[in-house]
Amino acid sequence: MNMELQLKLCLQVILWLCYEQLLQDVAAGINPTSQRTGSSVFDANLMFEFLLYGLEMDQDNNIVMLDKEMASMRAGRAFLAQINDNIPRSLSPMLQMVNTLKVERRRPLTQAQLDSLVLSMLYSAHQAWHQERKEEQEAWGGVLLQLANVTVHDLRGNYLFSYA
Repeated sequence: MNMELQLKLCLQVILWLCYEQLLQDVAAGINPTSQRTGSSVFDANLMFEFLLYGLEMDQDNNIVMLDKEMASMRAGRAFLAQINDNIPRSLSPMLQMVNTLKVERRRPLTQAQLDSLVLSMLYSAHQAWHQERKEEQEAWGGVLLQLANVTVHDLRGNYLFSYA
C-alpha cells in the first residue's frame, strides 16, 4: 500500500471515529438537541468545507485557504489562526505534543485539544506526503500514527496499536 493511500485511509478512519456518534444519531433520526452538539456539527461542516475548497502552504510555511471568501469569514480566520498559531511545525515539537497527550491520557481531551489534535494530524499527513526523503516521510508518518493512536484512545478508551 503506498503512502498516499495510507494517509487517506488514516484520515478517513480518524474523521469517522471523531464523528461516529453524530453519524449514528443522524442515521437514527435523532436531531442534535444540545447547543454543544449543534455547534460541533456546525464546526465539523465548516472544517469539511475548508478542507474541500483547499488549503495550501505559502512561502512562510503558513496554511492559507484557496477560497478567499471563506478565508475572510470570521470562522475562516479563526480556523487559520488556530492551525497557524497552535500546531507545531517540526518533528520535535510535534513529538513533544504527542508525549504530553499520552501522559495526560487519564483525562478526556477538551474540545480545543481534540481540535488541535485533528489539525495536527492533517498537518502531519501533509508533511508526510510532501517530504522528498524517505526517512522524513517515515518520521512524519510515525507522528501521524501516534497522533491517531492518541485520538482513538481518547474517543474509545483503548489504543489502535501498542508500542510494546
